[in-house]
Amino acid sequence: MEEIKQNMESLNALVDIIKEHISIIKDRHVEMLQTEEARELRLKRNEEGLQEISYSIRKCNIRIIGIQEEEEKENGVENLFKEVIAQNFPSLGKQIHLEEAAISPRYVNVKRHTAKCKVVKLTKMNDEEIILRAARQKKITYKGTPIKLSVDFSAETLQARRAWNDIVTSLKDKNLQPRRLYPAKISFRYDGKIKTFPDKQKLTEFIATRPPPSRNPQEGPHTWEKKKTGRKRLQSTE
Repeated sequence: MEEIKQNMESLNALVDIIKEHISIIKDRHVEMLQTEEARELRLKRNEEGLQEISYSIRKCNIRIIGIQEEEEKENGVENLFKEVIAQNFPSLGKQIHLEEAAISPRYVNVKRHTAKCKVVKLTKMNDEEIILRAARQKKITYKGTPIKLSVDFSAETLQARRAWNDIVTSLKDKNLQPRRLYPAKISFRYDGKIKTFPDKQKLTEFIATRPPPSRNPQEGPHTWEKKKTGRKRLQSTE
């Protein structure tokens, strides 16, 4: 009996040691998860910081699309922009001041020829807003050829803005007056108020608690994005 008692005490001591080791492993696992979460949070903040820097650098830029490269080589980007303003917005000519002009890199598809865009940097952000607002109200041309003036978005920002396409279409169908905001946000009118969302995750959280108004009472919060099929059907944003 004494031997059995000693064996039981040894087993109990071993169990206690194993439990202690398991507890230590769990604690280390929690620490690792916390460290990983902190690392991901730092990476996200760094990425957001870099995006903000990119936005601040580009916020006074205007991208000129549609002018042949031969024209740029002959006249230079700065003179081209001045000609575009003189031909389309003669009243703005003396108000607008350029800081610099350049050719943007070919980032769309390097394996296929794509005309490079001309980018001009204005001294004031307000000048950019004035020109783009005026450009949305009329057809812009250069020597009779249609061209386009747009915000100088990065490739990442363009991709983020395009991600809203189906949702914007669905919101328009529901007459919620959607708008894309700078750089890649979306806003729409809901219950008489303007709601703004920086990404789909925030939008999903909103519609999970407050389903959007719809013409069909059976439509729920998972009817914001349209499938690209033969007929128009709505699906979840996720």
